[in-house]
Amino acid sequence: MDVVLVGLPGSGKSVIGKRLASRHRATFIDLDDRIESTTGREIPAIFAEDGEPAFRALERDAIAALGAPDRDPEIRRVIATGGGAVVDPRNRWALYRGRASVWLDGRPEVLAQRLRRSPHVRPLVATRDPIGTLRDLAATRERFYAAADIRAPGIAEVGSVLDDLERRLAALDPDEAGRVTTLLRAETPIGRFVIGEGIARAALGEALRQASASRAVLISEPGAWAAAGEALAAGLAADGWIVETVQLPQGEDAKRLAVVETAASQLARLRVERGEPIVAIGGGALGDAAGFLAATYLRGVPVIHVPTTLVAQIDSSIGGKTGVDLPEGKNLLGAFHQPISVIVDVAFLRTLPERQRRAALGEAVKMAALGDERLFEVLEHDGGAIARGDVAAFASGAVAEVVERAAMAKVAVVIADERERDAAGGRMALNLGHSLGHAVEAAAGYGGLLHGEAVAYGLRAACAIGIAAGVTPPERADRITGLLDALALAIDPLPYPLETVLRHLGTDKKHAGGRLRWILPTADGVVVRDDIPPELVAGAAGHLLTTEVPA
Repeated sequence: MDVVLVGLPGSGKSVIGKRLASRHRATFIDLDDRIESTTGREIPAIFAEDGEPAFRALERDAIAALGAPDRDPEIRRVIATGGGAVVDPRNRWALYRGRASVWLDGRPEVLAQRLRRSPHVRPLVATRDPIGTLRDLAATRERFYAAADIRAPGIAEVGSVLDDLERRLAALDPDEAGRVTTLLRAETPIGRFVIGEGIARAALGEALRQASASRAVLISEPGAWAAAGEALAAGLAADGWIVETVQLPQGEDAKRLAVVETAASQLARLRVERGEPIVAIGGGALGDAAGFLAATYLRGVPVIHVPTTLVAQIDSSIGGKTGVDLPEGKNLLGAFHQPISVIVDVAFLRTLPERQRRAALGEAVKMAALGDERLFEVLEHDGGAIARGDVAAFASGAVAEVVERAAMAKVAVVIADERERDAAGGRMALNLGHSLGHAVEAAAGYGGLLHGEAVAYGLRAACAIGIAAGVTPPERADRITGLLDALALAIDPLPYPLETVLRHLGTDKKHAGGRLRWILPTADGVVVRDDIPPELVAGAAGHLLTTEVPA
């Protein structure tokens, strides 16, 4: 097998890697050395003359050149990475998938002392304040290092580290290495986020243990239960958990007060206590309803989200917004209730219907439009393959990258403005495309359109309004709508009366002082405006609709 060593500069990747390789007569590969050998230049010179982006491109090439993981149960290759190699999601996918990964951890103060004695100090830490630099790097990279299979103290005595590492590597299940890949573990102010493939069972068990749970109380709906919940429940039971289940209706029907009341009665009969977590397994509607149930039962119990659809993984399971619908509008009743953990397993996306994957990309386009240039590029290059569920889109890590980038971008926005109190933007920016999107969803009776499809229509309207209002550059609108065209989203006019759509728009939650706050694209983000003339809105909405209404 391959063993990959990750960690901050000075954590001992080269020293421990060479010793481990020597013990097993394995090949030792230092990725930084390979880059220098290939280019004939030292890394500080590459940074100084070409810049960090050029170096990162060389790093990606070096990782790709490793080829497929060695599947032999014996250690055949030991790979030492540069400290920043695993920041790139594709690098992490290539390095962690099918390989045993080890995080050599160490306190920045100790690592800085070690680096002062090293003849090879990397450019990012060659500053007047190496301790401060390492602290900053540790804070931003910990979520990537923490995804490794093993966490070891890289600053301890080398022999003891190696002996401990040998024992822990021997205990790894070689079959699991090909099925389970953790890509990110992030501890945040709004919960713990774990992203990977094949991780749901183990990560959920870990989350339940962290919450001191005595059983697993699972809330799902028929479709998600058949696709994911049943197997997950069986796995938990095999691991020794007592499993209780509560079933809600499928889709938007779960988001009714009568349904929440029935589910709360079931929790009461199960004697669920205030500190006992419930686990939501399903898509966006199920997560909204289960989250609202968790927020209100016993005035609040912990909730763990296991989103099984793409739209839930990149959007609705994140941020703590819960809600149920009223006849007058979508999500008019709700509460902020942050999950203690969100477990994102991209393996669930392989069996989703194509329409669900494609629709969810409407939310991904929204996140790209907020200013994530790399997410834009991935969607433009791989979006069609992701929507179709092509094997190559999963194997290349494209699916995992879109999920991670969109999800963690939303996490960052929510942390900065959790309760949507920043009237000038903040979390409000996440509603780009949602005003008219929710209106056409309501006009469809919450059944004719998927949420991401509705958001795509809302994005087209926001671009049109933004151009007319002079805030959206035409080239930016063209890029957004061109991507929607390429993804076959919001192409056909909708068969709803304009007056019906505008009536539902009047109940939008983003009204303040009787004026609807519109989120409109700019050249590199969004702006909030509350002075958009009604006739401009009506014109933009009208362009999304047919002139005839089916009988």
